Amino acid sequence: MNPLSFSIVIPCRNEEKYIIRCLQSVFQNNYHAEKLEVIVCDGMSNDNTRSLLEEYRRQQPQLQYLDNPKKTTQFALNLGIQKSRMEVVMILGAHAELAPGYFEVCNRILQAMPEVMCVGGVLENIYEDPRSAVIAQAMSSPFGVGSAHFRTGARSGAVDTVAFGCYRRAVFEQVGLFDEQLVRNQDDEFNYRLQKNNLMIWLTTETSVKYFVRASFSKLFRQYYQYGYWKVFVNRKHHAVTSMRQLVPLGFVLFVLLGWLPALLTPLWLLVYAGIWLLYLSAAALFAVQKSSSIRNGLLTIYSFLLLHGSYGWGYLRGIVDFLLLQKNPSAHAKQLTR
Repeated sequence: MNPLSFSIVIPCRNEEKYIIRCLQSVFQNNYHAEKLEVIVCDGMSNDNTRSLLEEYRRQQPQLQYLDNPKKTTQFALNLGIQKSRMEVVMILGAHAELAPGYFEVCNRILQAMPEVMCVGGVLENIYEDPRSAVIAQAMSSPFGVGSAHFRTGARSGAVDTVAFGCYRRAVFEQVGLFDEQLVRNQDDEFNYRLQKNNLMIWLTTETSVKYFVRASFSKLFRQYYQYGYWKVFVNRKHHAVTSMRQLVPLGFVLFVLLGWLPALLTPLWLLVYAGIWLLYLSAAALFAVQKSSSIRNGLLTIYSFLLLHGSYGWGYLRGIVDFLLLQKNPSAHAKQLTR
């Protein structure tokens, strides 16, 4: 059986630190050269990214890069997909590196399981300093990210989403391209459309993608705040909650903000409120101990859990106010680049 051909679409902007490593992980996969093309869609980078791409393109004729004058990810994805020519289209982040043999694994699954329309490996968070190590630990914990199996690597099988999926071209013909209104959550919304059309997404634990995580707590907060905020806009577009796990951080934030109010009627409620907090922190500590090598790292991992849950929930609550109660559309400020 002939191997499938792959187009790899990489949105990129100001990624001089990571883009060459990303590209090397693709080309050093040793997949059939004639079955591979790489399309980098650059959002008008103003660092050294473009010169690095030009130099690398001289070494790799399979590489092309396109200008993305609108700069943001959703436009880059659609630009690359429309330019692509191969049977399978993979969406890859510039901060990511593929494990050796990645395409061989995905090719084998897609060939053996024609019902699978998208396949992806486990996301392996990589840290470059002690602080990002703590963040990576929190983001790979079930307590931090819930049932997001592509982060925790719990099992192979049908899932609701994967990171950096490999999609059969027929998917785009059936469900369309990425939603260009979405500055965040484009992949989640796109994968939700696959589910609505009964198109199977498959997570395989046989291979993985390394992802270099954010190295500060403030960036982590902004990232997950935006995930929560834009998720509500996606819900409004589809008139549905796209996954139940997205409601858990909202419940956490509502508990923090309002859970003490019954104490105004009965002071005994303060014991209940404190007890629930104790349960949460005990669970956080239990999962942190599993991931941490020192007391300090354990405490910082608990702090990361609080940031993950609190920022996503706060963004989701703000999204409910803006998109559902006030019926606003995303503002220019909400669409600004923050990465």
